[in-house]
Amino acid sequence: MLRTLLPTIAFVLLASTIASASVEKIAPDLYAYVSKNDSSANATFLVGETGILVVDTGLNATEGSKLLDEIRTISPLPVRWIVNTHYHPDHRGGNAVVGPDAVVISTTFTREQVLRDKRSHGYAVNATVGKQPLTLFVGAHEVRIYDPGPAHTRGDLVVYFPDQRAIATGDLFLTNSCPAMDDGDMENWIAALDHILALPVEHVVPGHFEVATRDEVRLFRNYLADLGDQVRSMYKQGLSLDEVKRGVDMQKYKGLHQFPQYEATFADNAAAYFEQLQAHKHSTLR
Repeated sequence: MLRTLLPTIAFVLLASTIASASVEKIAPDLYAYVSKNDSSANATFLVGETGILVVDTGLNATEGSKLLDEIRTISPLPVRWIVNTHYHPDHRGGNAVVGPDAVVISTTFTREQVLRDKRSHGYAVNATVGKQPLTLFVGAHEVRIYDPGPAHTRGDLVVYFPDQRAIATGDLFLTNSCPAMDDGDMENWIAALDHILALPVEHVVPGHFEVATRDEVRLFRNYLADLGDQVRSMYKQGLSLDEVKRGVDMQKYKGLHQFPQYEATFADNAAAYFEQLQAHKHSTLR
């Protein structure tokens, strides 16, 4: 399943694609970089008085260079902080190019996963975020970095910009798309999205695709909740994995994009949650 395939898929598929990106100023000093390469993540950057904070850096050195070129059209200041929202290579592969001297911030889980990845030469996490949020000030702007608990992966970070009423979610949210599910916790994932929706947020930078509003986040959250309800009901009835994958009715969400090559379809998502339910059952029996 995706827990073993996704890092390789994300790192290899379309890695050499030459794609442009768009940069959108979403608030004072805050910019969203939307990658047009589906295998490379979006980024968010905040320009302070003496340095820049960047959230995620793309798939590799090529994608990181594209991001840095766009940053340099706006500011010559050094990139002093990089936040990696999770361990997948498409979100951290450009770290060394974008901020070779930056403090890199992630969860402990992400750090451990990265240290196991032989492709991560030159990468170092300098700070980790635990149960308590980390607050930084970039110039006059407050930045709150927090771990929502197991969700998309077992080590996600969310970056909230309260002054600008904006948030960078990593792959906790994708605009109008099914997610690729790692070894996280879908029930807590829904709770994490509820927390985001409770914040006074106007601009949401997803892990991939266009900058969104609360409406798109709510649609994504409702999709996960409806999928979870259906899978949980069929699981309790004793249906098999194949029966569950065929049985989910997502007609209400037919407008969401699906990506079979990333295991990001309705059936893939149903299978991932089914396996989470099985794993939870086995853990409680031990």
